[in-house]
Amino acid sequence: MTSHAVVVTTGSAGDLFPFLKLALGLRDAGHAITFVGPQLHAQTVQQAGLPFHGTFADPAVLDDPDVWHPTRGFGVVWRAVRPGLRELGDIVAALPEDEPCVIVTHPLALHEALLCRALRPDLRVVLGYLAPSNIPTVYDPLLLGPLRVPRWVPLAARRWLWRQIGAHLIDPVVMPDINADRAAAGVAPAKSLLDLLHDGPDLSVTLFPPWFGEPKPDWPQPLCCGDFALFDPDPGAEFTLELAQFLAAGEAPLVFTPGTANRQADAYFGHALAAARALGKRAIFLTPHRDQVAAHLPPGVLWQSYLPLRKILPHAAALIHHGGIGTTAEALRAGIPQLIVALAYDQFDNAERVSGLGVGLGLTRARLTTTKLTAHLRALLASRRLAERCKTVSAQFDAYEGWQTMLISISKTISKTSKN
Repeated sequence: MTSHAVVVTTGSAGDLFPFLKLALGLRDAGHAITFVGPQLHAQTVQQAGLPFHGTFADPAVLDDPDVWHPTRGFGVVWRAVRPGLRELGDIVAALPEDEPCVIVTHPLALHEALLCRALRPDLRVVLGYLAPSNIPTVYDPLLLGPLRVPRWVPLAARRWLWRQIGAHLIDPVVMPDINADRAAAGVAPAKSLLDLLHDGPDLSVTLFPPWFGEPKPDWPQPLCCGDFALFDPDPGAEFTLELAQFLAAGEAPLVFTPGTANRQADAYFGHALAAARALGKRAIFLTPHRDQVAAHLPPGVLWQSYLPLRKILPHAAALIHHGGIGTTAEALRAGIPQLIVALAYDQFDNAERVSGLGVGLGLTRARLTTTKLTAHLRALLASRRLAERCKTVSAQFDAYEGWQTMLISISKTISKTSKN
């Protein structure tokens, strides 16, 4: 019997690519796929050969000054993606009733996925966690935004902290919307978003390996530890003549990127240019938003709109970036040093883990100065021990086999639907 997987994501390319990789894996395992995501990603999804349903997400969110704020950013994103995600019920209702169905969802779309059970009680929901910090835990490393909770803080106090965060920072933003939708669907109200994340899915999967984010006793169950879901939208792309000549003209450059979704990185690139000059290093500035970079760059500094990280990073001396999980993973795979300049969301925790692995350093964007950036880069590039650790960690990409295990676990979850 044909089974159907509805794969749902929202957000930037960093949110899109892991779920595209997952959808392709499920398709290759024999499941019919419907991919649901922001309309702005239509071309990428269609080029991957997947049936696509585009949803609305307000593009103005990227210009909101709070979108990269450590605490206010979550609310900005939540409000921007809600209208499009409400289309999920209609998509599921239109699927053949005789096909076993599972929704594999981004955490921000979990609420809508759970509501679909009111339409199809046999529906299974799988929640995909992009990064370790997406999973609330009281265990180390515990970062609340940029603030690290000391190891000596007892577990009871940490649980209290999470209750306060939920009650004052998360639930006031999301629960009015969630419970209004649940009431309209005839579903009992939920107490908190953290409860929904922990108890709502039939299966949770990690889109990162356990050597990057070790499972904790309070993580949701059942849980399957997967692997980094790295996707290249254009694996056959060749370097332009300009880039090839630049790489051949001197030593390996520093690669700076604040992420494809960041339209507020003028100051970042100003510090990057000054730091590269101070160190006497060549550099590539990577952003689709050309107006963020100085109009006239000096020799030895090149702007590029987009480059596949898998191809460019082996030619780089180091990657300086925002700390998105996909970008972080690509640097780990390439075996090069990385400096994470974290702004919000999972980025602070990813920086902490990179530092703990001994393969990079971290800074917070709020405290970024040319002096600090230069000093951190000097230390990063001078460390032989760090360079060796990068090679060691890179080797783990071929040693861990969590990807197939995760696909099998999702397939088993779908098969449970057909038996009920």
